[in-house]
Amino acid sequence: MVTIESSLLNIGYFETLSYQRTPLHRLDPRAKLLTTVVFIIAVVSFGKYEITGLLPLVIYPVALIAVGNLPPGYLVRKILLAAPFAFFIGIFNPLLDRNVLVQLGPVGLSGGWISFASIMIRFTLTVSAALILIASTGLNAVCLALERLGAPTSFVVQLLFLYRYIFVLTDEALRLVRARALRSFQGRGLGFKVFTYLIGQLLLRTLARAQRIHLAMRSRGFDGKIRLVRPLEIHLKDAVFFVGWSTLFILMRWYNIPQLLGHLLTGLAR
Repeated sequence: MVTIESSLLNIGYFETLSYQRTPLHRLDPRAKLLTTVVFIIAVVSFGKYEITGLLPLVIYPVALIAVGNLPPGYLVRKILLAAPFAFFIGIFNPLLDRNVLVQLGPVGLSGGWISFASIMIRFTLTVSAALILIASTGLNAVCLALERLGAPTSFVVQLLFLYRYIFVLTDEALRLVRARALRSFQGRGLGFKVFTYLIGQLLLRTLARAQRIHLAMRSRGFDGKIRLVRPLEIHLKDAVFFVGWSTLFILMRWYNIPQLLGHLLTGLAR
């Protein structure tokens, strides 16, 4: 029961982070969304053996975390929570690609290990950018930005409801777990059979609660449009944020900055 409550609080903590009034939070959601999309495209467009070219892109999440006053430890924990998916995708690369590409003294690194490291770096960069977007904007504003940018209204509303109904689902699950705990003595009521009953009850309760919420929304005049208290307006700072970062991403994509700096330092040392 404590695990369910803590999970619910962790989900809601993103909304709490989006209520801050830092320069990053005051930017238009469309500017942050488009900048994040350009960043993700730049990251995933690198070759599978690219590592050094990806490293300068770390400046984007680091700068946004500092400006937005976001907790880095909390974001790192969320990244680590999803890291096993990328880990198990790339861990088989060393078995499939054994050609040595880099020789570090007596140790040779195969292409499989290099591509595995590249996958993990790209995963960390893209997931951190998405988490920072949600933490600095809020899902309501992100969905409204998607709608203003031309995304189908039905898709945006479904995305917003999917997020909101997570709280409904966890709230009903918390009630069921608490009721079972109060009625369980000496280990009774904790078997698999009771668990299947709980899943069925959770589905029925969630559907019934969702129907009541839908009726309440319709009675309050909900017409399928997402509205915010603060209207969206593009200002000069939003354009500078998008153009400046996008230009930097393009330059980092086409020019390997660590390699250029290495050549420069090598030339100066001669």
